[in-house]
Amino acid sequence: MDDLRATIESVFRNEAGRIIAGLIRVSQSFDVAEEAMQDALAAALVTWPVKGLPDNPAAWITAAAHRKLVDYARRERTRRDNEGQLQYEIESRHTAPPFSPMAAINIPTEDDRLRLIFTCCHPALNEEAQIALTLRTLGGLTTSEIARAFLVPEPTLAQRLVRAQRKIQQAKIPYEVPPAGRLPERLRSVRAVIYLIFNEGYAASSGGSLVRRELCAEAIRLARILAEMMPDNPENMGLLSLMLLHDSRRDARADEDGQLVTLEEQDRTRWHHDQVAEGIRLVERALGRRSLGPYQLQAAIAAVHAEAA
Repeated sequence: MDDLRATIESVFRNEAGRIIAGLIRVSQSFDVAEEAMQDALAAALVTWPVKGLPDNPAAWITAAAHRKLVDYARRERTRRDNEGQLQYEIESRHTAPPFSPMAAINIPTEDDRLRLIFTCCHPALNEEAQIALTLRTLGGLTTSEIARAFLVPEPTLAQRLVRAQRKIQQAKIPYEVPPAGRLPERLRSVRAVIYLIFNEGYAASSGGSLVRRELCAEAIRLARILAEMMPDNPENMGLLSLMLLHDSRRDARADEDGQLVTLEEQDRTRWHHDQVAEGIRLVERALGRRSLGPYQLQAAIAAVHAEAA
């Protein structure tokens, strides 16, 4: 039972960003999308121990969450006696055949996640809100996990998320990838938020530990998503490379007393050389595009340090 629950939680963490992005596109609401996602997870915890793990757990959760959106819309229609936009959009994707959790319906696309990350990092939101929303939606972290990571009370973090989501609704911030003319500027903001998350983990500004590995890991995962969605962008590659190269040294950065160990004094046998190799490959690819940016430059410097004997 514990193994199954761990599997469910792992699927939820790994697929949450992809699934919730599609739910937000359909529902046009962060709150409704998150409620549907949580209800689908609860259904999995009840159903899977009895019927077994489905062949495609992510598709099962996606289908269950979309069914919840239909249920919410029907209840709202009954209460208001009219059809809103949510009902129209959802039912246009769910036709007469009986609901099947394994049906391949409306699987979220990479475009959904791309739209979501630009929405979370919209300049109308302050930096703290951008970071919290990005970790909550695309990172799949719970409110309590984010609050613990940044050492703030959970109610404070919850209020921050609510205010950010409300601002998106009230300001009618579009759920979209910006037009080509605004893309470079907005993409810089997205990368900056991801790197801020990484830096808070890599050189923790508070707390008893020099490195908060869970934040570094989430930032790297988010950078991977960005690089996969926009694979021809050299600065996306540079950002991912830079964080991989820095993170490769995490086990050698502090001594037994938790004190910082300088680069030249670190035990390089404790470095994660698979990350070093990947980081070097990425920065070499990025530099080959001949469109130099600050993340590529920093990654190139980090690569030189990583290759030194």
